[in-house]
Amino acid sequence: MTVPFAPRLAIIVVAAGSGTRLGRPEPKAFVALAGRTLLEHALEGVFAQPEPAQVVIVAPASHRDEATAIGRRVAGAVQDAVTVVTGGDSRAASVAAGLAAMAEGIEVVLVHDAARALTPPEVFTRVVQRVRAEGVGVIPALPVVDTIARRDAAGAVVEQVDRAQLAAIQTPQGFPAEAYRSAVAAVAPGAQHTDDASVFAAAGHPVVTVPGDERAFKVTTPWDLRRAQQLVASDRSALRTGIGIDVHAYDESQPLWLGGLYWPDEPGLAGHSDGDAISHAICDALLSAAGLGDIGSQFGVDDPRFAAARGEVFLTATLELVRAAGFEVVNVAVQVVAQRPRFAARRHEVEALLSRTLGAPVSVAATTSDGLGFTGRAEGVAAIATAMLRS
Repeated sequence: MTVPFAPRLAIIVVAAGSGTRLGRPEPKAFVALAGRTLLEHALEGVFAQPEPAQVVIVAPASHRDEATAIGRRVAGAVQDAVTVVTGGDSRAASVAAGLAAMAEGIEVVLVHDAARALTPPEVFTRVVQRVRAEGVGVIPALPVVDTIARRDAAGAVVEQVDRAQLAAIQTPQGFPAEAYRSAVAAVAPGAQHTDDASVFAAAGHPVVTVPGDERAFKVTTPWDLRRAQQLVASDRSALRTGIGIDVHAYDESQPLWLGGLYWPDEPGLAGHSDGDAISHAICDALLSAAGLGDIGSQFGVDDPRFAAARGEVFLTATLELVRAAGFEVVNVAVQVVAQRPRFAARRHEVEALLSRTLGAPVSVAATTSDGLGFTGRAEGVAAIATAMLRS
């Protein structure tokens, strides 16, 4: 397996676990959290870490297609970096499947639980930097704050344990790639390991810790899921903004649809759909603000549903995605740059239509570029949109 940018880092995201303790029929990684799956949230953290990486998603056979779609959606323009493989009947088998899909030239591999969906990107960075600096296994850890007691089979307390020597272990866990691959291959049949680092340690390699994060807790029970929902809601309580830009060339053979309206006696715009630059720019702005990629990744040109589709179709579909992700539209502003059409006479009509479609105020302004550039030469239309969302 090779990917275009030949990364030196691979991140295996294990998403093959069941949702039994969550009381859900679907696998845990595909349970919804604030309108998106746990896997989507986990991948947001993965792609927010700064180093280019091959991302290997290990999914159940029943949800492999869904995992592929999610990976492509979150990855956006770098979706070729995502590989999806089928997991095994145990965590060890799933991790082995992920390792087998690693590209050549990988120097550091991280293994991460999709159920730790809110892990901040800086945790990934700390782990990668320590692996590279020392060539050791690295695990994020939190200090144990509760008093810990050892008890016997009858439940009687035998002694209290010094918690200063204890740590709560999280993921991602990182390793030099070839050394970890060899450690996994050397695991004895029937050997029981509680996590990935214990496999590395059993092969005689040192393992160290770096600071973890409270948000990197594992979603295992309904209580955990509720806690995660509250954290996401608090993150989204502030306003979020996004920007979108769309450009289309004039095409005399096409009718002009712009801002959701038909403009008779004007040259149309070239494009896979109706070329409505205003509507498309708004879609990009909304998706940007919601952290959902862009119009190309959500509604690709290969999707027959959107061939020759009007701008209103894209706006309605985008609004559904934004609302499913837990947001509502506060307002949208659009600046159109073009020689044609003359916009002032229908500006209020465009604003009224777009505002009804989105259920929020939309303002539209138009200008020219004083003869400069492709818009100044009357070769096409450019539209720039900004959007504001709130939870």
